[in-house]
Amino acid sequence: MIKRLLIANRGEIARRIARTCRRLGIEYVAVHSDADRSSAHLAGAVERVRIGPAAAAESYLDVDALVDAAVRTGCDAVHPGYGFLSEHPGFAAAVAGAGLVWVGPDAATITAMGDKSTARALMAAAGVPVLPGSGTATESAEEILADAERIGYPVILKPVAGGGGKGMQVVRAAAELPEAVAEAVRLGRSNFGDGRLLVERYVERPRHIEVQVFGDDHGNVVHLFERECSLQRRHQKIVEEAPAANLAPAVRAELLEAAVRGARSLGYVNAGTFEFILDATDRCYFLEVNTRLQVEHPVTEEITGVDLVEWQLRVADGQRLPLDQHEITATGHAVEVRVYAEDPADGFRPAPGRAAAVRWPAGIRVEAAFDDTGSGTDGAASGSAAPEPAFAGGPGGDAAFGGAVFGGGAEVPAFYDPMFAKLIAHGPDRPSALRRLLPAVRDTALPGLTTNLGFLAELLQAPAVVAGRMDTHLVDALVSTGTGQPTQGEPAGPAGRTDRVLAAAACAAAMQLPPVDDAPASPWHGAVGPFDRHRLDPVAPFGRVVLRHGRRTLQAGLTGRRGAAVDVQVESAPFTVTVAAVPGHPGLYRGTVGDRRWTGLRSPAGWELSVDGHRVALAAQSFAEGGSGAADNAVKSLMPGTVVGLLCEVGDRVEEGDALVIVEAMKMENRILAPFSGVVTAIRCAVRDLVATEQVLVELDADAEA
Repeated sequence: MIKRLLIANRGEIARRIARTCRRLGIEYVAVHSDADRSSAHLAGAVERVRIGPAAAAESYLDVDALVDAAVRTGCDAVHPGYGFLSEHPGFAAAVAGAGLVWVGPDAATITAMGDKSTARALMAAAGVPVLPGSGTATESAEEILADAERIGYPVILKPVAGGGGKGMQVVRAAAELPEAVAEAVRLGRSNFGDGRLLVERYVERPRHIEVQVFGDDHGNVVHLFERECSLQRRHQKIVEEAPAANLAPAVRAELLEAAVRGARSLGYVNAGTFEFILDATDRCYFLEVNTRLQVEHPVTEEITGVDLVEWQLRVADGQRLPLDQHEITATGHAVEVRVYAEDPADGFRPAPGRAAAVRWPAGIRVEAAFDDTGSGTDGAASGSAAPEPAFAGGPGGDAAFGGAVFGGGAEVPAFYDPMFAKLIAHGPDRPSALRRLLPAVRDTALPGLTTNLGFLAELLQAPAVVAGRMDTHLVDALVSTGTGQPTQGEPAGPAGRTDRVLAAAACAAAMQLPPVDDAPASPWHGAVGPFDRHRLDPVAPFGRVVLRHGRRTLQAGLTGRRGAAVDVQVESAPFTVTVAAVPGHPGLYRGTVGDRRWTGLRSPAGWELSVDGHRVALAAQSFAEGGSGAADNAVKSLMPGTVVGLLCEVGDRVEEGDALVIVEAMKMENRILAPFSGVVTAIRCAVRDLVATEQVLVELDADAEA
């Protein structure tokens, strides 16, 4: 068996691999960039190796540094995880060339399946159904136009070396093609080092179903059933489940058989995923093969009881698959949500930053880049069918919050993917799994960090999701109409967001209530507010604060106190708020507002609050008075990142909403737009510059003439 393993990755997947290594008695070596020198994935490693600066291209994507780290630390195998170099044939070949074991399919298989054009041809030859598409990949807009005309619009452009949906563009008419090709080529080059594109017929509103396969060196190939991955935004999966909902038995059998047939034709060894789309008539078409472990592998582990990382290690060691096909069974249903550092209210803009404290939910499986103990060690397994694949929130603590306690803070850096955690619930059937997952999403708290938790809670309640009627455009449709199904008692769309702001203001007001006694244990002890502590009349208003949310002024009145509950009125909306200080975390509060849960954190400018996962920043009126004066003409970066495109020059006349700069953050391109029409008077950045949040990029003069 493998004795010492280099884990060539970071974050939650590195921690996931490490847990199986510990259970099997395999030593592991952890690697880190400068940005990750204190990260939790380093815990328990026999050695820790610095592989470069923060930028992924100079660290986690450095083949030579990783192979050298494995050789120098006496490793006999390398596990790439997913992302980064996991599907890089050059890395697999370099590992093998150094006399080490590569945990995954060999370089030849990765090469064949990594080129979507080759993969299409091989699967078609094996009798796996494929979509009409181009025969070869190219960067030529003229060739792509010819292919699109032959295939018929709409078409989809896919970076041939890509994965995870990055760079894909849907084109519905020839006039849209040049711009779409240019963007897809640029994204392909920047993300994968290859700008060539493949063109395929675009299927409207498809389902995305994938099949987990495994093969060994002894000619055995099996499937571990399918996963539903239709809930996506920008081609990125955000919710996955196993098995797929409402799938006809005949269609399921066709998918599973096609995946195994395709894997056998390749002589496939180790873990892989065959991805398919289903059209409105349930006809299935091959999409691609992912020659690695998938992000969503936990839902397969939950229904089968199989540790897929253990299988990977055993197969890489030359062993036979632990189970034959007839011995692999599926029990119950599992659903996973991906937690991202991003702002759903701002177009899902990446939002790297630091959580001042962490609370994961108890009773379900949690896979995260950091835990809630502040120690960097994984907790015990909880609610999982697989042998020790999970860890959950800390034991004991706050019964009002699912039994979990707050732990130390954690950083989500700007240099890598914004996904940092997954929450997975298993139940005897799909409704029970969803019923377990929803409160877990709401119970998760990461004060100080903007996440998609609130959006996920709404999405899980959308009628189409509850009913299992999903397609790859459902999330985009819900976003375009406001949000998904809102939380109970909250109106949808903008009105729902307004209600959350008012609820957050009520909580912020309650946080300022002065002490009602001198007991240090009182949740009000030491609080500051413009109130008279002797005027706590339970009927008449006894205090009022003025808060600011963006450009909106809110007045919150404290109208009464009933035990641990405080009655607060914001504008004309009444709320009942409970509040308590979080032990060991000065300035951090938690409680309920109506039937929703909230956390609040004092900041230098005011308060940051999360209501059922939706983050709201509020400022005291005194902090928000006046304008920004001379800085009004400055266009600033919305996030830390790297400048990858300048779309204007000094002297250009631009209109409100025009893109001026492209900043890449967390592997996504973010267009910085002109806030008003005017003339560019100065450019304060250059391509490849690292920029910080609020750093001035461009200066505009609304009154100047070109």
